[in-house]
Amino acid sequence: MSVPPPRDPVSAVTHPDPYPYYAGLTAERPLYKDELQGYWIASSAATVTAVLTSARCRVRPPAEPVPKALLGSAAGEIFGRLIRMNDGGGHEAAKYAVAATAQSLELERVAEESARWARPLVGEGVDPAALTSFVFALPVHVVGSLLGLPPAFLRQTAQWMSHFVRCLAPTATPPQIERGKDAAGHLLEMGHMTLQDGPEDGLLPVLARQARRAGIEDTATIVANGIGLMSQAYEATAGLIGNTLLALAARPELREAVTADATLLRAVVREVSRHDAPVQNTRRWVATAGSVGGHEMAEGDIVLVVLAAANRDPAVNPRPHDFDRHRPERRLFTFGVGPHACPGEMLAVGIASAGVAAVLEAGLDPAGLPPRVTYRPSGNTRIPLFDMLN
Repeated sequence: MSVPPPRDPVSAVTHPDPYPYYAGLTAERPLYKDELQGYWIASSAATVTAVLTSARCRVRPPAEPVPKALLGSAAGEIFGRLIRMNDGGGHEAAKYAVAATAQSLELERVAEESARWARPLVGEGVDPAALTSFVFALPVHVVGSLLGLPPAFLRQTAQWMSHFVRCLAPTATPPQIERGKDAAGHLLEMGHMTLQDGPEDGLLPVLARQARRAGIEDTATIVANGIGLMSQAYEATAGLIGNTLLALAARPELREAVTADATLLRAVVREVSRHDAPVQNTRRWVATAGSVGGHEMAEGDIVLVVLAAANRDPAVNPRPHDFDRHRPERRLFTFGVGPHACPGEMLAVGIASAGVAAVLEAGLDPAGLPPRVTYRPSGNTRIPLFDMLN
């Protein structure tokens, strides 16, 4: 039975196949104002780039840098200091510190730490229904360990991260917000403890040293952005692992190739991040009226930036609907472009590659996964829920 196309780009995130709809947007309406939804929609590579690099656009409404529901809480304290949620005067220095910290990570270290945690978390003879908890647990264990958090606290940290991330969503319910605020307090306490007593080669102490070089002495900003590394990895990497397993489920020749040679997984995961992006969209707020992407926008306008559509724009990725792990000069928008581009692509790809490898080594055959799954309710991240399988 055919499935109706998505109603809009937000519902497209969890649609079984949003990509024909995205292709129509990119070809016919690359940047337009949706009067019914009340916001602009950018979908082509050119318009997505224009919005994300425009000096007129901000990552938060200028009048509400922190969501009102989080004000006065530990969650609000973290949110207000995250470089990815801040266009303030201290953004450039904090951005430099976080980027330098991410760049200090060696590929081998990420691979080793990911493999260290992936296999024990998968367990023996993994049940497909247990995949959902695994894809969310692995990023926190790996990033938390790299930050220098005590191993004994990583399982609990994953639970706190789940509550914290949920409370940041615009659709969060009052109980979810309260649980997230409480979890944020624990995350801050853990972060400050790690900064004080953690290993010198942990990413949190490294971030502190890079921050001091950039003139930042505020430990709260350092800890908040360490937590930010985990929170960014949490959903995006979970989606990348899950969507890679679905890509293997749909392609027998690809399954055979990676089963015979696991080193191919990194190239497969990078193509999944383009072809079935875990982060499908983001938003920008217009701070000053003027032209953005060739259109006149008013102060206060909102732009929904459809990253997943730009990934499949034939102007930058020829034959965009083909899955090609050998794709030359791949243009990737999943991790953003411009001043707020995420520096964690290598980290996400490394964790996801190790996670998928561990699942395959444990004996799970992706061919047994159904071609259509349920996705976690979200307005921007595409994460399959394997525990909902029948």
